Amino acid sequence: MQGTMSIKPAVLQPRQVPGDLPDQVFIRGGQWLLLLLLVLAVLLPLLAMLWRAFSGDASQGGGLQAALRLFTSGHFHWLLGNSLTASLTVAAIVVPLAYAFAYALQRTCIVAKPLWRGISLLPLLAPSMLPGIALIYLFGNQGLLRGLVTDNIYGFWGIVLGQAIYTFPHALMVLMSALALSDARLFDAAASMGASPSRAFRSITWPGSRQGVFAAFCLVFTLCITDFGVPVTVGGDYQVLALEAYKAVVGQQQFGRGALIGVVLLLPALLSFAVDAWLRRSQRDTLSGRAQVYHPSPSRGRDAAFLSVTALICCALVGVFGMAVYASLVQFWPYDLSLSLENYAFSELPGGWLAYRNSLLLALCSALFGSLLIFTGTYLIEKTRQSPLTRILRLLSFVPMAVPGLVLGLGYVFFFNVPGNPLNSLYGSLALLVVCTVAHFLTTAHMTASSALRQLDDEFEAAALALKVPLARHFLRVTLPMCLPALLDIIRYLFVSAMTTVSAAIFLYSPDSVLAAVAVLNMDDAGNVGGAAAMSTLILLTSAGVSLLLAALSRRLLRRSQAWRQQVPGL
Repeated sequence: MQGTMSIKPAVLQPRQVPGDLPDQVFIRGGQWLLLLLLVLAVLLPLLAMLWRAFSGDASQGGGLQAALRLFTSGHFHWLLGNSLTASLTVAAIVVPLAYAFAYALQRTCIVAKPLWRGISLLPLLAPSMLPGIALIYLFGNQGLLRGLVTDNIYGFWGIVLGQAIYTFPHALMVLMSALALSDARLFDAAASMGASPSRAFRSITWPGSRQGVFAAFCLVFTLCITDFGVPVTVGGDYQVLALEAYKAVVGQQQFGRGALIGVVLLLPALLSFAVDAWLRRSQRDTLSGRAQVYHPSPSRGRDAAFLSVTALICCALVGVFGMAVYASLVQFWPYDLSLSLENYAFSELPGGWLAYRNSLLLALCSALFGSLLIFTGTYLIEKTRQSPLTRILRLLSFVPMAVPGLVLGLGYVFFFNVPGNPLNSLYGSLALLVVCTVAHFLTTAHMTASSALRQLDDEFEAAALALKVPLARHFLRVTLPMCLPALLDIIRYLFVSAMTTVSAAIFLYSPDSVLAAVAVLNMDDAGNVGGAAAMSTLILLTSAGVSLLLAALSRRLLRRSQAWRQQVPGL
């Protein structure tokens, strides 16, 4: 009715800081504590690395003269050229394959989509060295398929193949998100105008997803140029910058040289972070609030073609990881192929199973304490009155995304391994490894929590304020149960990341706090490839088992805590 008066709903602001002491302690105390932790765990280590890199003291970085000598040397140019060539080659291979895989999952009607999706995530559940170890057993000097290649796997193509497997799921997740954003009305309009499927792809799908393609390319490039797990396993004489930084610090004790290379490795990550932020802003308004979900229609030829591509990629992944598992059970490759559990005794590893137990403890502590800290901190940022402090906290929460693990680990060495630092006693302890792991993977967990919290209306906080319910109680009894799916995702992400991480932890462990992923690297260096395969298999099985357990637990918990979301029959 034209004469009906419209009432504009009131816009509720995030909860203000009340005057009672408990809420002040929870909000202000929590925010300042989070700021302290971010400064100690992220900001100061990065500043310490920059200071070490450009310090004029000859015993430190050597200043600008040492930097100029390094950056103008022929050896550095060779390393930089190798890193750029390998990283660009991997990105050029992975992004098209990941795009085809993501398109098959999002825009076709192929069968068994959950199965293909699960197989594609296998590289996320194992350390980056596992693809390299599997390639050695497949194409190495005594590999199972050695006769199919003219040269051995050690060198450029070994790095490319290993890093392609390692980075594939990362690119896939970005591209699946890009292809998930589509408006069915655009495709209906194109079909009504007689546009062919290829024309609809060029006019609708590609323009809407090309920014995701560029973001995936930058992500893969950054992951490759900062990774040393694959190069140290199958790199051979083909040296790269990340491996040089690792050898400079661990093998040669040249901390200044390692810091300078760390600064160089920080630049691609910063560039990728800036590009990603620009792409997010430019694509923010691509879909309207009236957009309709696109459901693909069956097409026999298209679905068969994409099913073939998807099955081939998954067969390659299963073959690589299956080879690593099989090799871990072989008595003595390639002379005695009888199956045995001797490699799982880890008799040549100091401490035996200690490394695996440490990784399990690290993953549990990082998942439990890290998830609660990150989720609570995100709540204090998103659901309280915005202030300069909350803006600083939000900025610092995004810094780890732009910092590779190798660079963060170097920063921890230069900050915590200083005799005058009161926190020096933490160096080499499992507690510092937990702090470093949570800081390294903080941004992704923070973004997950932020997305879940922004879906909750501010009326919940307004109601709690009107009822004079303490904010901490409201957070525990209302917000946490409502955001339980996101919290479980954060727990799973931190657990798996802690089990597989090696880039930052390689500089921080002691004989008593050695980790499973680090033990894989050490055993491979010592020539015990079977033991390295066995430890990698343990990490893979543990990550997969815990992920499945959390998935089953989440379904059970969600039926209880999310019952209010279900529609009552008859209403």
